[in-house]
Formats: sequence, structure tokens, C-alpha cells
Amino acid sequence: MGDLVNLDCITKLDIPPDRILKEAFGILESAIIIGYDKEGNEYFASSRADGGDVLWLLERTKTKLLSIGEEDGE
Repeated sequence: MGDLVNLDCITKLDIPPDRILKEAFGILESAIIIGYDKEGNEYFASSRADGGDVLWLLERTKTKLLSIGEEDGE
């Protein structure tokens, strides 16, 4: 089997969460994890104790997510 190469690009395909978490391991100062467990229930965890800090980071990253595509003229 060939080597797996991670491409630094936007994809329309889902990526396994374990892969995303593995790539982030050891490089983050803080983290917020939002997702669904295997039963379909919402999951949330944060390394930040202050809810205001968590909400601020969520809103900043939401703004960046909404602007994807606009930068490329899509």
C-alpha cells in the first residue's frame, strides 16, 4: 500500500475526526471540540474555562469559515 499524503486544501469530502485530532495534537494552546458521538448526540468540550473566551473563538472562526470561497471569488 502507498504512503498517505495530506493535502493542504479545502475538500468537499468528510475527514475522520481522529485524523483531525491527531494532526492538531501538540500544536494547540487551547482547543474547543464540537461534534457528534457515534450515537448521534452532540458533543462539546473545551480546554478554556471562560465561556466568553470560548464564544469569542467560535465567532471568530465562524467568520473565517463563512468567508471561505469569497477570497477565491466563488
